Amino acid sequence: MKKEENQKIAVLIPCYNESKTIEKVVKDYQKALPDADIYVYDNNSKDHTDEIAKNAGAIVRYEYRQGKGNVIRTMFREINADCYLMIDGDDTYPAENAKEMCDLVLTGKADMVVGDRLSSTYFTENKRLFHNFGNKIVRFLINKLFKNNIKDIMTGYRAFSYEFVKGFPVLSKGFEIETEMTIHAVDKNFKIVEIPVTYRDRPEGSVSKLNTYSDGIKVIKTIATLFKEYKPFEFFSIISLFLTIISLFFLWPPFNEYFKTGLVMKFPSLIVGCFILLTAILLLICGIILQVIVKKNKQDYELYLNTLKK
Repeated sequence: MKKEENQKIAVLIPCYNESKTIEKVVKDYQKALPDADIYVYDNNSKDHTDEIAKNAGAIVRYEYRQGKGNVIRTMFREINADCYLMIDGDDTYPAENAKEMCDLVLTGKADMVVGDRLSSTYFTENKRLFHNFGNKIVRFLINKLFKNNIKDIMTGYRAFSYEFVKGFPVLSKGFEIETEMTIHAVDKNFKIVEIPVTYRDRPEGSVSKLNTYSDGIKVIKTIATLFKEYKPFEFFSIISLFLTIISLFFLWPPFNEYFKTGLVMKFPSLIVGCFILLTAILLLICGIILQVIVKKNKQDYELYLNTLKK
């Protein structure tokens, strides 16, 4: 598929207190993508980020619900384009990769292009040790649970097709949005392409809004929730197996006693074990039923994508 003429590119920049870097970011992407519309969505900044972005030539809009996920939700709803390039306003992502990422979407080779920092300079440039560790943990969990091999799960540098953006139900409110995007793309069989991008740490005076611990916990919770929702049979099977093993510890003594003497003396253990085993069976049945529902929802989603028109 060839790239068509006059295809619209929208550069999306969610911002919260990025006055130190936003002007450079806007101008860098204006040079890299001269025909693109540059949108800066200000998320209650107190440092005049919006004024600086406007003076630099960006289209400035506002999202008053705090959180990156809320900003992305509004961006995806309000803006129509053939290709969407999402970046952060902290000047950590190089503009020289922008055209390649957009071309992959516009030629139909990808529905989501992931700017892979972790295969490049991230671990040497990023001075926050627990951020590096957290990225490795998230990557390991998602690739194991969802059977993929994506190298950078939490990068904020991505390009999307129109179909992905308009068909993506944003549920996250904060920084867990990138994890949700990745899992959604994997589960719905979108075309994902990763390209290595160089990463540079924030300049002096620019402060990360990501809290290593609280936001890290939110990301882990998001992975667990989405695993339950996207793969309910596997999720409930694991819990069911765990409860079955526990029930055997309670059931073995009374059954062993019965086989030896023909009598059951440990009724409390027998009753508790039976209840735990019954719970395990019910959870397994729930997983089977929910998996059927998930499959039907996937079929409906595919039909919904067929109705999307630019």
